[in-house]
Amino acid sequence: MAQRKVTAIPATISRYTAVPLSSTRKRRVAGYARVSTDHEDQATSYEAQVDYYTGYIKSRDDWEFVAIYTDEGISATNTKKREGFKAMIGDALAGKIDLIITKSVSRFARNTVDSLTTVRKLKDAGIEIYFEKENIWTLDSKGELLITIMSSLAQEESRSISENVTWGHRKRFADGKVSFAYSRFLGLDKDKETGKIVVNPEQAKTVRLIFRLFLEGMTPHAIAAELTRQGIKTPAGKDVWNQETVRRMLSNEKYKGDALLQKQFTVDFLQKKVKKNEGEVPQYYVEGNHEAIISPAVFDMVQAELARRTKGGSRYSGVSIFSNKIKCADCGGWYGSKVWHSTDRYRKVVYRCNKKYSGDKCRTPHITEEEVRAAFVSAYNQLVTEKKEIIANAEIIRNTLCAADGLQEEKQKLEDEMAVVVEMTQNIVAENARVAQDQAEYKKRYDGLVQRYEAAKARYGEVTDAISAKAAQSERLTDFIHRLKAQDGAISEFDGSLWGSMVEFVTVGRNKEMTFTFRDGTEILA
Repeated sequence: MAQRKVTAIPATISRYTAVPLSSTRKRRVAGYARVSTDHEDQATSYEAQVDYYTGYIKSRDDWEFVAIYTDEGISATNTKKREGFKAMIGDALAGKIDLIITKSVSRFARNTVDSLTTVRKLKDAGIEIYFEKENIWTLDSKGELLITIMSSLAQEESRSISENVTWGHRKRFADGKVSFAYSRFLGLDKDKETGKIVVNPEQAKTVRLIFRLFLEGMTPHAIAAELTRQGIKTPAGKDVWNQETVRRMLSNEKYKGDALLQKQFTVDFLQKKVKKNEGEVPQYYVEGNHEAIISPAVFDMVQAELARRTKGGSRYSGVSIFSNKIKCADCGGWYGSKVWHSTDRYRKVVYRCNKKYSGDKCRTPHITEEEVRAAFVSAYNQLVTEKKEIIANAEIIRNTLCAADGLQEEKQKLEDEMAVVVEMTQNIVAENARVAQDQAEYKKRYDGLVQRYEAAKARYGEVTDAISAKAAQSERLTDFIHRLKAQDGAISEFDGSLWGSMVEFVTVGRNKEMTFTFRDGTEILA
């Protein structure tokens, strides 16, 4: 048998880059620099990285400088918002870069998945990454093992930092320390000297206007259109308002001087996903935190009105000051506006019961705005003839029916009860951790305390709502009394402001008779 002869044929191209080994073409090299905060002390680190890698790459005769890609003030737990990073990867995959140099794995990515996905994608395209601190070349056989280990360590570091930051936020919340985006919050500023929240007098006028227009019957959509028409800037400084901005302002407790903390929380430290807090983590409510723009009673009245408008199946309409203020005597439902002869010169807007032609058809007639206006003038003039007596009765109602002393006492007792139950629960949990005991008995005690707490919490919510409702009713009566006192004698023409602040609703009968129910409960047939 003939002796076998083996001849080695040397490689002629790089297994990683597909470039001929005899090629004299320089490697095209880019640097990547990033710092994760906007703090001044980090700016030095950022500039130092850029200068260092620019000089480092240009000092090598076998390298060709491409660019330094940068991201400043951006966290690295994922790569979604890192524009410099994404531009670099795009250029690399487009064939413009052969080698990327960066300081360390943690500067490149703290997310193992992002890091490995990017490294493999670049590796498949023959592009290498050099991590200087760890001395890792990703096209080396040891590269992927090392990058996996280092990325995992960096990810755990990121988790630790995230948990520490979250703990810091929650500690500040528990201490009642309030902060928010002042630059996008209309009406409230941060005092430069004291750091406290202060009212911006000019912007506060817009806030009060929004709350007043809402209580006069306008919808958030109509209010947004009115603010846009008046040329008032939005909280973000834009010219056009939208109804969601108005709705959020109407329900923001900071306008009454309070602050609810931790309305949202971060679910995942990697994705930075933020979720509305629906009881998963504690919340903290700080009363009297700063000067109010809207009185607590008016704020509560607005919340009650928001709830009233969304209650039931019918959609609230606020296209005019008469929307949702005219009732049908037959079914108790609301009148809505209808347009007759919309395309010709006989065009006319009328109001009629929304259920007039459905189910048990109501026999109440349609009415016009002119008829409502005239009837209101008549009803109001009857009201002012008994002005003194009506004011006296309204004050009696406000002082008796709106008094919440008993509810306030019950609220305090419930707060004390919940605090005691929480302490008892913590004690038995701690005891169970230290001392061996019957777990069935322990669970029974624990479940009993939980049920006791939930019952107290449910009643606490009911009492709080009742107090808010009484405060809102008191404010409505106070405004009614103030308006009535300010009016000197009868009126000769319709006043939209008086209509919005004094009339609860008007009921239309089958013969077009209108009964006005005023805020104090007085009923007058016009």
